[in-house]
Amino acid sequence: MSGPPQRPRIGIVGSAGAYGRWLRTFFESRMGLAVIGHDPADPASASEEALLEQADVLLFSAPIRHTPELIGRYAQRSAGREAGRLWLDITSVKAAPVAAMLGSQAEVAGLHPMTAPPKSPTLKGRVLVVCEARLQAWRPWLEALLAALEAECVRATPERHDRAMALVQAMVHASHLAQAGVLREHAGDVGGLAGLLSLRSASFEMDAAVAARILSLNPAIYEDIQFGNPHAPEALRALSAQLSRLATLVGQGDDAARAGFRTEFLEANREGLGQAALAAGNYTYERLGYLLADLSDARSLGIHLPEDRPGSLRALLHVFERHGVNIASLHSSRTPAGELHFRLGFSPGTQAGQLEDAVAELARTGIGRMLPG
Repeated sequence: MSGPPQRPRIGIVGSAGAYGRWLRTFFESRMGLAVIGHDPADPASASEEALLEQADVLLFSAPIRHTPELIGRYAQRSAGREAGRLWLDITSVKAAPVAAMLGSQAEVAGLHPMTAPPKSPTLKGRVLVVCEARLQAWRPWLEALLAALEAECVRATPERHDRAMALVQAMVHASHLAQAGVLREHAGDVGGLAGLLSLRSASFEMDAAVAARILSLNPAIYEDIQFGNPHAPEALRALSAQLSRLATLVGQGDDAARAGFRTEFLEANREGLGQAALAAGNYTYERLGYLLADLSDARSLGIHLPEDRPGSLRALLHVFERHGVNIASLHSSRTPAGELHFRLGFSPGTQAGQLEDAVAELARTGIGRMLPG
C-alpha cells in the first residue's frame, strides 16, 4: 500500500477482553472507524486471517504471558502482508512484545495505558506510555490517535519502561498484597478490616483502598505484572531487604537502632527523594485526604444530572442557592456504565427542611435525580 488510508480499519486481537471492548467502543464512537475483532473467547468474532487480510492497524490486547508468542504467530502467518501497516500492543510489559512486533515488516509502537479500562470515554487525566519503535508513514495517524485518547503521553524505550514498571507496578502491587496478607492474618484480633477502618488514618484508608482495588480486578493481570516483567524480582528483593532491615532495627529497639532508623529510613530517604518531590507528594496527599474527608461526610447528597449540556450544573446549584443551602464541597465520579454523578457536601448549619425543599424542586423540575444512599 502506498500510505496509510485516511480512515484505516482497526483489528483488535483480544477484542473480548475488558480493554479490547473499551478500545472497540473508543475507535467506533470517538474516531468513527471500522473495527474487526478476534478473540478465542468470542466465537462470533472474526478470524485471525480476516484481521491479517483486512486490518490496516493491528492492535494486540492479550494477556502479557501470551503476547510475544501471539505476535510471532501473526507475523509468521502474515508473511509480509503487514508491510506498510501499523502494529500496536497495549500490554504492561514492553520489551518482549515490541521485539516480537519488530519481527514483522509493519511499522511498530508499543502503548501502555497506566489504568484499567476507564469508565470515561477517553484516557483524559491518565498516563499513557508510548514506546515508538519503527514509525514513518504512520506517525501522523498515531499522533492523531494519541490526541483523541486525551492521555498524558510519556515517551520511553521498551527497556526503560520495563525497568520503571518493576517499581511503579510490581513493587507497589507487591507492597499492598503483602499488607493484605498481614491484615488477613492479624486484623481479626482487633475487629477485622471494618473495625480497623473505624479507627482509620488517611494513609490506612488509601492503602486499604489500593489493596481492595487490586483484589477486585482481573487476577491474571496482576500475576503477569509480577511474573512477566524480568526486572520485577530485583525490585521485590530490594523491597524485602528494606523491610527486613526495618524489622531488625525495630526489634532491636535500643537507642542505636532508633538512630539507625532515623538515618537510614528518614534522613537518607528525604535526601534521596529531594525537596521538590517531597513537596509535590505532600500536597497530593493532603488533597487526597481532603477528598476522603468530603466523601465520608454524612451531610451530603449524590445527584445525577439527566441533561448533559452546558448550564446543567449551574441550574442545579441555583436550586440550592434559592433554598439557602450552602455547598461546602462538590465532587464528580462515573458509574461503571459511564454515567456522571455529582456528590455535594453541605455546611454544618444546613437544616434538613432546606435540603428537603431543594430536593423536592430538583425532582419536580427534572434538573437532578437523587441517588440511593
